[in-house]
Amino acid sequence: MFSIGDFARLGLVSVRMLRHYDAIGLLRPAQVDPVTGYRAYQAAQLSRLNRIVAIKDLGFTLEQVGAILDDKVSTEELHGMVRLRRAELEARISADLARLRGVEARLRTIEREGHMRTDEVVLKPVAAMRIAELSGVAASYDGEDVGPVIKPLYAELGKRLREAGIKMSGPGCAYYVPQDDGTVMIHASVEVGVSEGADVDFLTLPGIETAATIIHHGSMDNVGPTMQALAHWIEDNGYRTVGLAREVSLHCPDNHDEWVTELQIEVAR
Repeated sequence: MFSIGDFARLGLVSVRMLRHYDAIGLLRPAQVDPVTGYRAYQAAQLSRLNRIVAIKDLGFTLEQVGAILDDKVSTEELHGMVRLRRAELEARISADLARLRGVEARLRTIEREGHMRTDEVVLKPVAAMRIAELSGVAASYDGEDVGPVIKPLYAELGKRLREAGIKMSGPGCAYYVPQDDGTVMIHASVEVGVSEGADVDFLTLPGIETAATIIHHGSMDNVGPTMQALAHWIEDNGYRTVGLAREVSLHCPDNHDEWVTELQIEVAR
């Protein structure tokens, strides 16, 4: 038998926590001295303590922990719960990091306000392209919603084209179509010289008679300042936008900071 202090040290918890578990009936001492009230525990109770702490740290309330333990949860089931919780935490961390990158990108945009170069904008026609594409829906045009959709689309598009032995004949082009319900249809495409041969959509992407274009250097996570320079030029020159910008990938090495992308947006008077 172990005193409450010794048992707490062996179980890597506090004495206060053991008293609380006792008070709510989650982990009763093996023995309580009727005179002194001192609690004593057996080594076998460490097994229940381990389960209590593990399940609690998965995010369950102590009431839920008790219910789970009463159902005699197995070690295998605990492992399954841990794996599920790990996946949830990893997804949350990934989302938080993406949100943080978005905030940092906005800050960089704010820092460059008043210093955006609009003289790099070129007004020109854009030729039609024969493309292969895969499409998906994003909840909005926000970068946090677009990124998780377009990246897997391009990965799958590349895989299917390679398996079919189809090579790109020109750049990749991402374009977006707003939907009536507020979502955005994302089209991840690449220029090809064929019209069949892979499980993808083949079509001709129409040209643009008048497009305001600008070259963005670096990761698309930091496209804000470039996009806003384009917006300023459009407004200053009396144009209005028609639809959303296309993103034509001119250079896409593994290092995203070395990317070169042309933004093209249809404009009209």
